[in-house]
Amino acid sequence: MKTIILCGGQGTRLREETEYKPKPMVEIGEKPILWHIMKLYAHYGIRDFVLSLGYKGEIIKEYFYNYEILSNDFTIELGNKKHIEIHSNNSEKDWRITLADTGNKSLKGARLKRVQRYVDDDTFMMTYGDGIANIDIENLLKFHRNHGKLATVTGINPASRFGELKIKGNQVESFSEKPKNGDGLINGGFFVFNRDIFDYLSEDENCDLEIGPLEKVAAEGQLMVYKHRGFWACMDTIRDTEYLNKLWNENNALWKIW
Repeated sequence: MKTIILCGGQGTRLREETEYKPKPMVEIGEKPILWHIMKLYAHYGIRDFVLSLGYKGEIIKEYFYNYEILSNDFTIELGNKKHIEIHSNNSEKDWRITLADTGNKSLKGARLKRVQRYVDDDTFMMTYGDGIANIDIENLLKFHRNHGKLATVTGINPASRFGELKIKGNQVESFSEKPKNGDGLINGGFFVFNRDIFDYLSEDENCDLEIGPLEKVAAEGQLMVYKHRGFWACMDTIRDTEYLNKLWNENNALWKIW
C-alpha cells in the first residue's frame, strides 16, 4: 500500500524557515518533520511513499538521494568513486520513495491527481507534510475497510483554523474548509482513499482538495471520519516549531511510537 504525502506548499506563515527550505524539511530534533511522518507509517509496515513535490522540491530530492551517506558512516576509496562502503546503522530499511514534481503553484487536488500514475492499488493513504500524530494507522485502515465508503479523514480536536467536519455518527455530512466559527472535529489529514477519488480531481493547478472535491464526496455520503483522541500537531508557525522541538528535546514526543 502506498502513502502519498503532499510536500508542495510554500509555508508562508513559517517564512523564517521556509525562505530556505520547503516546510516538510523543517526539523524536529535533527530530522525533518517529513521523516517523522514517514517513521509513523513505517512503524505499521507501510513503507512505500510517494512525495508530491512543489516549492523547493529539489531540496527533498537531494535529501533522500543522499540519505544513506548523510545518515551513516561510510568508507570511500579515493580515485574510485564507485567504491563506497556504507556502514549502515539506520533503521529505515525497505523504504521505497517516489519523488514526483507536481508544480510550484498547484493546489492540493492537482498535486494528488498528478501522482495518480504511481498508485496501483485500490486503496491508498494520503496526508499532509506538516502534521504529525500518534495515530494507530492499522486501526485507521481497518476502519476504512469496514465502512466501505470512498474516503476516510482523521478528525481531531480541538476545532481551530482548519477544515471543520459536521458529522453524524461516523459519517461526514458536510466538509467546511477553514470556517470562521466551529466547535467540532477538524480535518487532521491522515486520509484513506479508494482510487475512485481521482475521478473527483483534475490536473489543473487550481484544483483544490478540500474546497470542492471533499465537499462533494461528503455531500454524497461517501466521506467517513476516524476519530483520533490522541496527540496531533502541525508545524504551521515558528511557535509550532519551537513547541515540537521542545517536546522532542524533553523526551516527551508523543508521536514517537517507533
